[in-house]
Amino acid sequence: FFGAEDYKSLKREFSTTLLFGLFFSLFILVLGLFVSRPLLRALNVPEEILSISTSYLRIIFIGTPFTYFYNALSYAIKSVGDSKTPLKFLAASSILNIVLDLILIGYFGFGVICSAVTTVVAQFLSAFLCFVYIYVKIPVIALGSKEFKIDGPLLKKTLSYGSVTALQQSIQPICKLLIQGSINTLGVDGMAAYNAVSKVDDFAFTPEQGIAQGITTFVAQNEGAGKSERVVKGFGVGMLLECIYFVFICLVSLLLRRQIVTLFVSGSELGVIDIGSRYLFYMSFMYIFPALTNGIQGFFRGIGRMWVTLVSTFIQASSRVVFVTLLIGRLGIVSVIVASVIGWVLMLLFEVPLYVRYVLLKRRKESLQSV
Repeated sequence: FFGAEDYKSLKREFSTTLLFGLFFSLFILVLGLFVSRPLLRALNVPEEILSISTSYLRIIFIGTPFTYFYNALSYAIKSVGDSKTPLKFLAASSILNIVLDLILIGYFGFGVICSAVTTVVAQFLSAFLCFVYIYVKIPVIALGSKEFKIDGPLLKKTLSYGSVTALQQSIQPICKLLIQGSINTLGVDGMAAYNAVSKVDDFAFTPEQGIAQGITTFVAQNEGAGKSERVVKGFGVGMLLECIYFVFICLVSLLLRRQIVTLFVSGSELGVIDIGSRYLFYMSFMYIFPALTNGIQGFFRGIGRMWVTLVSTFIQASSRVVFVTLLIGRLGIVSVIVASVIGWVLMLLFEVPLYVRYVLLKRRKESLQSV
């Protein structure tokens, strides 16, 4: 809507997102207060820490609306072209969280419950700063008292996007859980090494996902404005950034692989370090694939083709599970790399033709309009 300069619809969408999110997060808050103890029992939390764990979790649930509002408000700010300010606010709240923990827990010794309180306070601060910033600096989305209402058709469209994204995001944790079952057959050293390198992978993937989010915002703005050439150009620049980052992360994880693994395991666990280092030696060269797939995912989210991102994620995740299961006995932890590459290649084979089709259709449409 911002790209199309449809500011009235932009405000209606913003209002709809905030109000529905408020009701939904309050529902989650109340539900969380009731299910915290049964949930922790189901996770086999030891009885001696069950009460304090329940109190901690309930306080975290109280912060649910603040977490939601930060996400909603920060994405609204990003949608009008400002991606730096939400990051600054998040950094400020994170620093506050650390400082409060150091003072209240480290110095005064208030304990784990205080940690939950400081987390909620930090969440509130990040949301509050975004809220104030919008009303001071971004009048185009600042809502008046009479503009707070839920638009039914827009809510339906928003939920259709959001539900697909939520389903897509749930696929990866399920995939990891199934792969963990195969990894557990490798013994204690294999399990420890996999847990360490999977954390390294998560760190490595995060900037790739961040670049993809930038692609999504840029593509969405220009798609809304009908500027298809800028869509393609911006996507190209985003993919170039993904490739530049790949070179960086490849060199870092390749040259410092042993030191990186020791950050997550004890220096005395030489077997675990050897297994993790071998994994990173091969995986360093493969980070190009998630760089490409994340970028293309960002493009399709930007043009609103959420079904493409869902199907491609399912293809990649299911392929990983199948091939890890088949290869784990023969290749050990390296089977995760082989299976991941197969999944990423299948993902690209599905997505790239759809991208080419989009470009060809847009150019044909523009040539017809010019005639």
